[in-house]
Amino acid sequence: MGFTGLSRRERQIMEVIYQRGKASAAEVREAIDDAPSYSAVRAMLRVLEEKGHLKHQADGVKYVYVPTLNPEKAKRSAVKHLLDTLFSESPEQVVAALLDVSSKRLTRAELERMAAMIENAKKEGK
Repeated sequence: MGFTGLSRRERQIMEVIYQRGKASAAEVREAIDDAPSYSAVRAMLRVLEEKGHLKHQADGVKYVYVPTLNPEKAKRSAVKHLLDTLFSESPEQVVAALLDVSSKRLTRAELERMAAMIENAKKEGK
């Protein structure tokens, strides 16, 4: 599953819900810049539920929406989609793009942790 096949607004809604863990229609609307109407947000939440991305829980008189896919699986799905569609299935190109875009923001500690992950992957691959 993941964010493939979703409209821009649907992706925005899913991002809000993944960041918060759960959210009502009003909370989703408040979190989106230039948000559509409350009824439009509710309609999109219903569509996302029909598509299998969300489920709702009753919280008093309102519904609270939660993702059906845990955040770690969603992240892996999004990265796999990027890898398959934009980077010719080349993890090296993904890392190069990440370093190019983020090089000014990555701290030394973050770079060292990434280097350690690569070293661990090398050891596991042998």
